[in-house]
Amino acid sequence: MSLRESPFPNCFVEGLHAVSWGLILPCFWFLDRLIAVCMSTSLERTQRQEQECYLHPLKVFFGFILFLTLFLITAPLAFLGFLLWAPLQAARRPFSYYQEPPSRPTPAEEGERNLGFEAGANKATFGFATANLCLLPDGIARFNNLGHTQRRATAIGRSIVQGVNRPHIRIFVDSPSSCGTLSPSSSLLPGPSTTSPASYGATDPASDGAVPTTTPPKPSDSNYVAGPDDVPWEVSSLFPANVDILCLEEVFDKRAAVKLTNTLGPLFNHILYDVGVYACQPPGSCSSFKFFNSGLFLASRYPVLEAQYHCFPNGRGEDALAAKGLLSAKVLVGQNQKEKKLVGYFNCTHLHAPEGEGEIRCEQLNMLTKWIQEFQVTNSKPDEVVVFDVLSGDFNFDNCSPDDSLEQRHSLFEEYRDPCRAGPGQEKPWVIGTLLEQPTLYHEDVRTPENLQRTLEREDLRKQYISSPVALDGCPMVYPELGQPWVGRRIDYILYRESSISKHCRTEIEELTFVTQLAGLTDHIPVGLRLNVFLDSDTAQSE
Repeated sequence: MSLRESPFPNCFVEGLHAVSWGLILPCFWFLDRLIAVCMSTSLERTQRQEQECYLHPLKVFFGFILFLTLFLITAPLAFLGFLLWAPLQAARRPFSYYQEPPSRPTPAEEGERNLGFEAGANKATFGFATANLCLLPDGIARFNNLGHTQRRATAIGRSIVQGVNRPHIRIFVDSPSSCGTLSPSSSLLPGPSTTSPASYGATDPASDGAVPTTTPPKPSDSNYVAGPDDVPWEVSSLFPANVDILCLEEVFDKRAAVKLTNTLGPLFNHILYDVGVYACQPPGSCSSFKFFNSGLFLASRYPVLEAQYHCFPNGRGEDALAAKGLLSAKVLVGQNQKEKKLVGYFNCTHLHAPEGEGEIRCEQLNMLTKWIQEFQVTNSKPDEVVVFDVLSGDFNFDNCSPDDSLEQRHSLFEEYRDPCRAGPGQEKPWVIGTLLEQPTLYHEDVRTPENLQRTLEREDLRKQYISSPVALDGCPMVYPELGQPWVGRRIDYILYRESSISKHCRTEIEELTFVTQLAGLTDHIPVGLRLNVFLDSDTAQSE
């Protein structure tokens, strides 16, 4: 049984919700513009200095007066809309579902798809990726030095499609120092032109014109190979090819979510968006009134059989305004020759953000561990073969900060494997932090995918742009320790678990990727993981 696309039970309730939101939206938009006109990104300030533009104070003054007046005029209508909108949230399912009939794949694409188990083979490969996009309403996003939310959403969608929708080429290196398989750098692959973050950022804020494009990236000087524990990895200026499931965080803005859905829909035929609860619904499930949804966005090439969302009830401060939580999905991968369904579990989350509040994050880790287990127990069936169980998202803590030591020792990491983790508080030497310093997002070294790729490959440059570990209050910190590399804060995770999949399956990491394609479009570095799943040869056809 497929999921219903609309989050509402019938057309009448959906229509009422559309009317109520239509009354709220103008007031909301004018408030957003009121904030945005007063806030400039560092890129906009630099451009004004270079262009010797002295009219900006007048633009701010008259813009503030205009949008404030329009906000006050539309506020009464918004209040009426709110009175209708808030009660309707009790009837709303906490996510919308988009599905598009898949187009017929070409023979080349057939070879790339995961037909191994269905064809009787004992191996299939699955690709996953996660990224925090900071797609907040434009005025709020500017506090993170990111503006133009709608244009960024369009640019991000096009970038993901360009990276994912390309052949997956593997290069086998035969040398004494080789660790196995390499994936080619984006530069080795010809492809269509894509949005340039540099030219995107240069767009006039008042203009609604099309986003400029540039030519594909140039070759990089190096490719990373497996680390000491034989985890193949690389820094790539394109998203990994043939990602099967994509988890995005901070897609809070509804219009941005729709733009992403329209762009990614032809490639990922099954999308869960607008995930989360609003107002105080359901009663008692969340701690306070929710002005924003969870920001979670899940795009899958595979049909979603079941999905469930839980809201964290212990949010505090500004984080409590958003319905952060856990989204769990069960997807249908295919069937084996005995017509047993091959399924996978994918979970995405976004944890509490403020530093120094590790107890809250640990409570949330306890909750999501419990919710994942309950979801899988409730939705498991005896005629199914579980081939993967993945957890990803923005955890808002790293594995090197003394301030995050409580979370680093959580039992979650005994159940799920983190490919980048050597132990509590210790990263593997090749790991790269994923949280960029916001004030330097538009510096030349990190402004384009190619420049950011080169910067991440050099430790002396990387430490200038990746966020540093957080020390305990009142305690001096020495980082890194003598003889250890500088990693920085890695708060974006893709974990996988073997204990919950079929007993005849085992997994192996094919590749882990740090992605620079969204340089200038977000303050996080996306992460990709490609897993090989092996099924015992004598049970591949019979299980």
